[in-house]
Amino acid sequence: MKTYKIPLVPGPTSVPAEYREAYMTDYGSTDLEEEFFELLEENQNLLKKMLHTENDVIIGSGEGMLALWGAMKSVIKPGDKVLAVSNGIFGHGFGKMAEAMGARAEYLEASDGAFVSAEALRTKLAEFRPDVVTAVHCETPSGLLNPIAEIAQAVAESGALFIVDFVASAGGAEVRVDDWRIDLGLMGSQKCLSILPDLSMITVSGRAWKRAAEVNYPGYDAILPWKTAVADRYMPYTHNWHANAAMNLSLKHFFAEGAENVFRRHAGAASCCRARAKELGLRLYAADEALCSPTVTALIVPDGWTWKEFDSALRAEGLAVGGSYGPLAGKVFRVGHMGSQADLGLVNKGMDVIARVLRK
Repeated sequence: MKTYKIPLVPGPTSVPAEYREAYMTDYGSTDLEEEFFELLEENQNLLKKMLHTENDVIIGSGEGMLALWGAMKSVIKPGDKVLAVSNGIFGHGFGKMAEAMGARAEYLEASDGAFVSAEALRTKLAEFRPDVVTAVHCETPSGLLNPIAEIAQAVAESGALFIVDFVASAGGAEVRVDDWRIDLGLMGSQKCLSILPDLSMITVSGRAWKRAAEVNYPGYDAILPWKTAVADRYMPYTHNWHANAAMNLSLKHFFAEGAENVFRRHAGAASCCRARAKELGLRLYAADEALCSPTVTALIVPDGWTWKEFDSALRAEGLAVGGSYGPLAGKVFRVGHMGSQADLGLVNKGMDVIARVLRK
């Protein structure tokens, strides 16, 4: 299998050696040993601090999509009304997931490269009166960081449960769960935390716990068993000690560096990427640069190239970036500068490769 010396895919991100070492260590039983429960509790508390929340935090075994499916299935019943606020494939995907559960989904879609306004959302909320509203903080396929704070009040006023995917932003951009009135906040391990794609995290409000008890979904990804699992020292399934040990290192490094310094590092890497892209004549997908994420930059595939040709040329030079999905497939490519990859030296090396390829 070929590997690349300049890893800039938008997740899973490059795993530092110290975190890899945690995966290669032998541990005991996650079902029986107090040391594991103490580790799990420490990780929960570190995540609460990172995400600015007093809500409970669930850490599940499975990558970030487990959080999305588990949260949705735990609080949505057939016939419920779900409003998907969307400007990308993951935002739209929330609605499709709801439909698969028998819910009635409607969509508030933004124009390409933009986000919905609070006024438009209020109008839609009054018209549709949803039980649940979903949104995505960082829409990675389009490189957009959506201003969740600007729509949070409108959602809160509606009384709907608010589900937000911050898988690709948390740890690289500020997330304020309580200030934004998020009932179910969704996170994964493979983006800004820079460990393997093996853990999913969910913040759960009191309202969300109440709704989960009413729905009583019983699956592997259900959130309800986690309400008492850690306190009772009784796991719903055999957990992943290795991944929790690696995440513990990552979270401690986040706070050792300092949250503001981490966010400044991500913003600097993103700014460098965008500035160099513009120098090369590449165009941002975002209609407004203010919406560009500090964790990933989406660029239009340059004229005269197909995405397949361009990707092959970059990989021949040792650079791995990402393509995109859905309507943007073949039109947009993405540079992932999140977690361990939010590094100016690495980003500059990647942009040097892009410059060389474009000059050929």
